[in-house]
Amino acid sequence: MTDHPPGLAAPIVLVHGLCGFERLFACRRPAKELFPGIRRYLNGGGNTVLVPRVCPTGAVATRAAELKSYLDREVGNRPVHLIGHSLGGLDARYMISRLGMENRVLSLTTVGTPHRGTAFADWGVTRFARVLRPVFRAAGVPDDAFFDLMTDSCRRFNETVPDAPGVRYAAVAGVCDRAWLGAEWALPARIVGRAEGPNDGVVSVASATWGGRTDVWVGDHLNLINWPNRKARRKGEWTDRTADYGRLLRELRAAGF
Repeated sequence: MTDHPPGLAAPIVLVHGLCGFERLFACRRPAKELFPGIRRYLNGGGNTVLVPRVCPTGAVATRAAELKSYLDREVGNRPVHLIGHSLGGLDARYMISRLGMENRVLSLTTVGTPHRGTAFADWGVTRFARVLRPVFRAAGVPDDAFFDLMTDSCRRFNETVPDAPGVRYAAVAGVCDRAWLGAEWALPARIVGRAEGPNDGVVSVASATWGGRTDVWVGDHLNLINWPNRKARRKGEWTDRTADYGRLLRELRAAGF
């Protein structure tokens, strides 16, 4: 990218979703970032960008508490802007509303977040929870996140986790059309499509819509955070996502931040 995003006074925090990470290592060297290229691009505008790591499969309440602890440690009482991908958007909402962070968060932009749950979680939990839950427990790995993503769970979540009046909420939803629909997304996209309509391969536009503004990007659930879509790249339709994040920051700047 040759352009630069605007610089915001407050730090930007990228919150990962289910099974997420800050970065993966191979032979003790960084091999893959969860938000590839995005932190570097936003840093190029003079922004401070943080990427906390929380329990990959823990409950929303657990992950939210870990996110708050990270912010307490890393930024203290400084205000921040949050960008939460997928489950990370629910973590951020819970933290703001239920953990007393409404005065320390200026904005939350959720990206592919299933605010109303996802039919794919309903499908998967119904079929596989009885078999997989003992395996997770034997390995000492929490499985609460999968249940928190179910549509009934998110309905109850929305009833008890109201938006904070002083925080700017916005969202990004994805639409994974045929040119982008690789084999890895075919099954969940079909399940979600039948139940909820257009989707990014796992989260519908209807579920991802939240706050005062929702942008709709063409791409799959991981492409929304700049992971390449192999099928789109083979067809010559792959577009780097970093400029889209620059536009998100410009919207925040235009809103007075």
